[in-house]
Amino acid sequence: MTLEGGCQCGAVRYRIEGEPEHVALCHCADCRKSSGAPMVAWAAYTTPEFAVTAGTPSVYNSSGAAMRHFCPACGSGLYYVNEAYLPGLVDIQVATLDDPDALPPQAHIQVAERIGWMKDIAALHEFDRFPG
Repeated sequence: MTLEGGCQCGAVRYRIEGEPEHVALCHCADCRKSSGAPMVAWAAYTTPEFAVTAGTPSVYNSSGAAMRHFCPACGSGLYYVNEAYLPGLVDIQVATLDDPDALPPQAHIQVAERIGWMKDIAALHEFDRFPG
């Protein structure tokens, strides 16, 4: 399977090929802070299966060997590399894919750090658009 994705403004684009090692929703505080979201969906690919196809992302060392790559123009987080904990893998932020439905999550991880109200988030009312 070949998938493509990129940042919000389109300045940075990437391609992934093959099947992910895993797809997970991460609840750790580091992911929350870097994204401004209560969790982040990640898909891990081996380094040879990943390529930046346009632009040059900026890199931020968020903790130790954790290297977060993002668009220098719009700030969209794109992918994560941590050779100490995930050697040989690139973790793609699934929501930046052109087709994020192609990689549904298989698990929740780092739930020890999950925001308390996320446990029952599925019980909230839903609206197709803004409520009227």
